[in-house]
Amino acid sequence: MQMTDPLLAPTKLLDFDAAPLAHLIETRGWRGLSEYDRIGAAYDFVRNEIAFGYNRADDIPASEVLSDGYGQCNTKGTLLMALLRGVGIRCRLHGFTIHKGLQRGVVPELVYPLAPQEILHSWVEIEYQGAWFNLEGFILDDAFLTVLQTSFSDTDSLCGYGAGTDCLGAPPVTWNGEDTYIQKSGIVQDFGVFDTPDAFYLSHEQSFGWLRGALYRHIIRHWMNARVRGFRSGRLKTDRRATHAHAEPANAT
Repeated sequence: MQMTDPLLAPTKLLDFDAAPLAHLIETRGWRGLSEYDRIGAAYDFVRNEIAFGYNRADDIPASEVLSDGYGQCNTKGTLLMALLRGVGIRCRLHGFTIHKGLQRGVVPELVYPLAPQEILHSWVEIEYQGAWFNLEGFILDDAFLTVLQTSFSDTDSLCGYGAGTDCLGAPPVTWNGEDTYIQKSGIVQDFGVFDTPDAFYLSHEQSFGWLRGALYRHIIRHWMNARVRGFRSGRLKTDRRATHAHAEPANAT
């Protein structure tokens, strides 16, 4: 009996066998592409056709992220992993925390003090031509990233508005056979590699507490998403006071 490769298998969160994901992969014709282009097609879809935004939780299935049409590092990563496995690309998750300062500007200043000091974070690792590559640059869609590049054109270092980079003018966010990053400079803790997001979230979860968690799910994230849409459309202007060049590291391990 042939064993299923654990880095290609579907899971509760990586539900690429669900009808919406299977239909997307089929209608886009991704399985017929070269390995390089299969990676690029899934990556570009998640980066730009799934907008930067905040879902109800980190541990939601890929099909829910697709239905929402938006996501952040963890949820967009789950969707990317599901699509990659659906087209035969071996992948895994690398878990971290990032400093809360990376979310400043998106999180309204009124509630920023309520945010945990460290935010759960992850990127996707893929196997390509016998080597492993880190994919993180899919988090911010091009339209939102362009707003940040225009607003902070006099600096290459930015920690805020969902970005943590020392090369804002030309961040490595495009798939070209190498690593991609957009939040790397905000990393605090490194939790290592996990075969699936399911396994990661069983051992790590965002610590809000009951009240803060309820406020986030029902009120704050919708406020954050409205701010992201406002910045993307130009209706809201970024505030330089809400950012700093580098995250203030917590007690890294």
